[in-house]
Amino acid sequence: MRPTQLIPAVTLALMTAAPAAMAQDTGAGEADYRAHCATCHGIEATGHGPMAGVMLIAPADLTGLSAGNGGVFPTERVVRRIDGRDPLVSHGSPMPVYGDFFEGSGAALKTPDGQPILTSQPIVDLVAFLISIQK
Repeated sequence: MRPTQLIPAVTLALMTAAPAAMAQDTGAGEADYRAHCATCHGIEATGHGPMAGVMLIAPADLTGLSAGNGGVFPTERVVRRIDGRDPLVSHGSPMPVYGDFFEGSGAALKTPDGQPILTSQPIVDLVAFLISIQK
């Protein structure tokens, strides 16, 4: 193959390659949860945080996400809810209310069926934590 033919082939291969799943840091995810999520969802992630009483929609029990989804953690739904692609207006503004901390797309996760989801490293870590606390 001549060099002029190789460049388009390499470019196509790079464009179609699935993003690699990033390393997950459960400890960082727990710290991020406590800093950004526990106010509504509670320290135990059961939906009983100090702000829960003023919410228009009660915060979810995050420890039962897998149980409520046939025993499979709903990775895509959780990522999309956190990053704002699937907004939930439970308190007068979309979640997340913590600004751009969880924004970005430099990381990737895979759903249980193997589909990659582009997201940010804080969300990758937060998802790892949430998976670790499932009942």
